[in-house]
Amino acid sequence: MQLSVIILNYNVRYFLEQCVLSVQKALKDIDGEIIVVDNNSPDDSCAMMKQRFPDITLIESKENSGFPKGNNIGVAAAKGEYICILNPDTVVAEDTFKKVLQFAEGKPDMGIAGVKLVDGRGNFLPESKRGVPTPWVAFTKIAGMYKFFSKSSMFNKYYAQHITQNETGVVDILVGAFMVMKRELYLQAGGFDEGCFMYSDDIDLSYTIQQMCKVNYYFHETTVIHYKGESTVKDGTYMKRFREAMQFFYKKHFRSSPFFDLFMRAGTLFFAVVKRSRKGEVVVPEEYVLFSGDENLRIALEDSLEKKVTRYAKPDEKLLNSQSFSGYGQVEVIFDNNSVDFFEIIKFMEKFSKSGFTFKIRPEGSRFIIGSNDSNDRGQVLQLKLK
Repeated sequence: MQLSVIILNYNVRYFLEQCVLSVQKALKDIDGEIIVVDNNSPDDSCAMMKQRFPDITLIESKENSGFPKGNNIGVAAAKGEYICILNPDTVVAEDTFKKVLQFAEGKPDMGIAGVKLVDGRGNFLPESKRGVPTPWVAFTKIAGMYKFFSKSSMFNKYYAQHITQNETGVVDILVGAFMVMKRELYLQAGGFDEGCFMYSDDIDLSYTIQQMCKVNYYFHETTVIHYKGESTVKDGTYMKRFREAMQFFYKKHFRSSPFFDLFMRAGTLFFAVVKRSRKGEVVVPEEYVLFSGDENLRIALEDSLEKKVTRYAKPDEKLLNSQSFSGYGQVEVIFDNNSVDFFEIIKFMEKFSKSGFTFKIRPEGSRFIIGSNDSNDRGQVLQLKLK
């Protein structure tokens, strides 16, 4: 078997359904498998998996044992030469795994491969590629110096700004939302360190594999949606675990000192407070555009939204680039995955990421639309009144 996709889920039933559907489509011509590990979700994630995806391996944990242990459980059950660690709040394109595996086969020195990640409005997520957060690098991030000195190697390491978002290259750290590597290498590295509940686990694994003389790559030729806000709520528990996670990483890999510990305690707390204070933008669409071949879906949306919905059969960039919607206010674009594949949806979202549009997707065979208007907040799910 070529690829095992490991999806660790906790309490994001609708995002999980969309994610698994997108992975199924992306594995169509690949000898692969999907393994979903559920960390004792209180919602009906497991019931949904058994009903909609009965042939997919589902491992039901009796406790929420954290990101590292949950993924290690999934990898232990995997059979693929390669594994992909994938968040449940992601959407992959139909060609994502094919492209990444082709890239990996051409890089015998490869450790981990990551891809271009965008949020629910199509905006590039800079954490797709990062440097090792040494005390100095962490300081340049916290102080915002990377924004003003993006060309300077002294200040631009946190987000690996030596390469652009549209350029493949070598990086130190990749985000745990999407990681592809050989299963054997993952096991040799010891997998994710279960001493850390979450947040620094991807940094730790990326750094550990780099220390094994392997090369981590950011691969820009495929794009994956990462809604991100589903991963955690920015509350007091988040701040505490974030600080503990960073301290865990530094104590494991770098020599500690009283000054170092004080700096990181203050710095990570400040960073977490800033993230928590970023309130999500309240977006109230005034105009809805549906791309679908199904007129009944348009009617159902109008009934559910109680607003007019304009339907077009296929995504039309010329249409939205025209003056057709100027003056109408906030526009929300809804994609029917029964008519439009994920590759087209992601491409369209990237194209119009600066337009001010919001986006929702109706996953194929589902009775809801889903998306996120802000990467710092929970996404939105709307149940449809379908006949």
